[in-house]
Amino acid sequence: MPKAVRFDRYGGIDVLQVVEVERPTPGSGQVLVQVKAAGINPGEAAIRQGIMAQRWPATFPSGQGSDLAGIVAEIGEGVETFTVGEEVIGFTNNRASQAEFVVVDATHLIYRPPGVSWETAGALFVAGTTAYAAVRAVSLREGETVAISGAAGGVGSIAVQLARHRGAKVIGLASADHHQWLSDHGVIPLAYGEGVSERMRDVAGGSLDAFIDTFGADYVDRALALAVRPERINTIINFEAIEKYGVKSEGNANGASAAVLAELARLIDRGDLEIPIAHVYPLASVQAAYRELEQRHALGKIVLAP
Repeated sequence: MPKAVRFDRYGGIDVLQVVEVERPTPGSGQVLVQVKAAGINPGEAAIRQGIMAQRWPATFPSGQGSDLAGIVAEIGEGVETFTVGEEVIGFTNNRASQAEFVVVDATHLIYRPPGVSWETAGALFVAGTTAYAAVRAVSLREGETVAISGAAGGVGSIAVQLARHRGAKVIGLASADHHQWLSDHGVIPLAYGEGVSERMRDVAGGSLDAFIDTFGADYVDRALALAVRPERINTIINFEAIEKYGVKSEGNANGASAAVLAELARLIDRGDLEIPIAHVYPLASVQAAYRELEQRHALGKIVLAP
């Protein structure tokens, strides 16, 4: 029997289990995918911990995961866009991708370009579409300056590159271990800690035009103190600031489409976008994968390989 990640109560990493399940069957308009890679994301950890229970409650036993890449194993009635054996990238909204097989709506799949590795493909959807929406939200123009917190994380590492593609000057806030990677991608790295607001102001030449917050803490307040207008601040994590200041909160839900996924995959295939992969774990090591994720020190994405 195929295996899948499950948890039957809210809690820490220890509630995650890999169990045998019935092989799913695709319905009308659906495709069964044999998963080759599935990314993991902080939002999944928050749901599992119960932090997001009011906003996104879990139904137990719950599966986990949205990102996926794999091989078409079976097609349901009415599907004409894919055939068995084709390689695809996609997503599911059913918390189910961290598994050996997953049923996916055919409209949530694209073909995997030859220049996109399995690990990159499986890590792409949540972080990629979140970064895409966040950069779009702050309306960057060529020559403007944007600062991005968490610039070496799963979302931040993509957002800095997309902002550079728009011709912006990009300041990336990250730990010193990741500064070389940021510099290599045309980003001006800055360390966290005392005096970070002053350092941002100095590097920006007096003022920032926009700010993208992927880290949380007090970075929205810092952006406002640097005279960034609320409509040009986007946070994917500080929900209190959204209510308090009226800053934007565009993320995965605003970029979640096969069309955006295909655009990102094309950039990767052409060599114009890199998805750094911090670590690839087997499905059986899902607890270890989330333990690394929740330390918040990884450069780029962590991936499961069923």
